[in-house]
Amino acid sequence: MKRIFAVLLAVVMTLGLCLSLTGCGGGNAKTLNVYNWGEYISDGSEGSLDTIKAFEKWYEETYGEKVRVNYTTYASNEDMYAKLSSGAVSYDVIIPSDYMIARMADEGMLLPLNFDNIPNYQYIDESFHGLYYDPDDTYTVPYTYGVVGIIYNANVVDEADVGDWDLMWNEKYAGNIVQFNNSRDAFATAQYKLDLDVNDPDTASWDRALEELKAQKPLVKSYVMDEIYNMMESGEAAIGAYYAGDYFTMLDAQADSVDLRFYYPERTNYFVDAMCIPSCCQNQELAEIFINYMLSEEPAIANAEYIYYASPNRLVYESEEYAEELGEEAMEILYPGIDNFSELYNAYAYQNLSNDLLSYITSLWETLKIG
Repeated sequence: MKRIFAVLLAVVMTLGLCLSLTGCGGGNAKTLNVYNWGEYISDGSEGSLDTIKAFEKWYEETYGEKVRVNYTTYASNEDMYAKLSSGAVSYDVIIPSDYMIARMADEGMLLPLNFDNIPNYQYIDESFHGLYYDPDDTYTVPYTYGVVGIIYNANVVDEADVGDWDLMWNEKYAGNIVQFNNSRDAFATAQYKLDLDVNDPDTASWDRALEELKAQKPLVKSYVMDEIYNMMESGEAAIGAYYAGDYFTMLDAQADSVDLRFYYPERTNYFVDAMCIPSCCQNQELAEIFINYMLSEEPAIANAEYIYYASPNRLVYESEEYAEELGEEAMEILYPGIDNFSELYNAYAYQNLSNDLLSYITSLWETLKIG
């Protein structure tokens, strides 16, 4: 149900976007163009806060003028990067993952933030300051963080087979496995399985991962991103790696014949997604006001409850009502290793790779997909 509302919202916003979103030129309309992952904001469905409408209302009450937010979504960091780097359109706020932030910053695609307009930044936990992708905290405000794990249907998968990445290569479940439909995440599943460095500059490491993905390909039902929701919930697929927060979204919507469960492999990706302002932003101050609003208590808690991702915002994770709403199991899964997050993050997070290596990985990915 949540995704039905999300799709409808995206369609409506996209229609509006066609009228107002242009390259780096701009009209005089008070508009804010926000580009975010799918399923990544509280949208008003199922009794949740409609964050976008709430911001528009709050802004008018606070500043005495109307603002319209054009909100659209993407399925992967790579999709977002391709669209922005094309120069065909511009956005005012984007929410990429850490490694993509580092790349965009290196390529001059992000604007330094004026934190005078973001006083709620004070609520971001110190553990999320100075991370590698933004060492001087110049371009980003953390939005969520999380860990990649494996989701499986216990009505199909034997418990003796779960516990590590091997499950996604288990021939017993051929045709029941889904794999990430983006190169960085897909290669990482193979690299973690093989105990390889996901940031290795040596192409030989990536060649080994490619061979592992080739071995997996006959077992794979489909390469997916947001499609994984319906496939896992309905029982169409039984095994897939995905972000921990999304497991609970799937759990809420699973069919009666499905029994979804989740675990973390020993080695897996720790990530941070953060709010940024791209260099083609039309109204930086308005973008910073929006970011600051997203850090305030009501929308921050509403978003965390709705999307089931861990929050670096103290107003969220220190809230007793939030913890009670999510429940003990969700808190344990969403906030693993919180006391040594920086250590785990530094060990397993994706980092920015050289352009030559990225081009090489793209060629390997194309080989896999068309082979």
